[in-house]
Amino acid sequence: MTALKNSVALVTGGSRGLGKALVEELYARGAAKVYATARDPQTVTHPDAVPLALEVTDPASVAAAAAQAQDVTILVNNAGVSLGASSLMDAPLEDVRREFEINFYGPLLVTRAFAPVLERNGGGHLLNVHSVLSWLGVAGSYSATKAALWSQTNSLRLELRPRGIDVTGLHVGYIDTDMTADVDAPKSAPAGVAAVALDGVEAGAYEVLADDRTRGVKAGLSGDLAGLYPQLADQ
Repeated sequence: MTALKNSVALVTGGSRGLGKALVEELYARGAAKVYATARDPQTVTHPDAVPLALEVTDPASVAAAAAQAQDVTILVNNAGVSLGASSLMDAPLEDVRREFEINFYGPLLVTRAFAPVLERNGGGHLLNVHSVLSWLGVAGSYSATKAALWSQTNSLRLELRPRGIDVTGLHVGYIDTDMTADVDAPKSAPAGVAAVALDGVEAGAYEVLADDRTRGVKAGLSGDLAGLYPQLADQ
């Protein structure tokens, strides 16, 4: 179990959307300090948050952030991107690579930089933000990056445990943020997702399934593929 009261957290992509909601919820639960990262730290608007410049794909930027935030005990890898590369056959390869750089390699770079910090501070907690699309290959390279991040999280959970660092993976469907503004489908409120995610951190959960859609898809992984991909049933 991880205590959030008096903790020091860092949230990547903490200036908007789910990241901003996580910053707000961390303070609501008594965090002593929350670093909110963004490419442009001036976009961080929470009055108590500590703005921190971070480009998750740039090793020098990641190293500089880790050097500045030496008191972190909770790391939240939230920053991500969807460039609309929905077709693995037709999308520009540079878009596919960019999504992997941000959604997979970015969290890995940040975790590598901050794991020693968490360990020196007595251990801590890593929260990685996945997606229901970790388990559904319907969004091209975005789905692929989230599937890869899920696998990364599972490996890190085993690797970091001996170092006193617990790891939680958050899976969630559509969240009502700028990224999903053009999506016509039910969406979860960022504040609600943040609350459920941090409930999981406090409880020491390995995974948090934030909505009914996500729980249904996870349950369907053990069944026939046609249950997750109805289009296969027509063949």
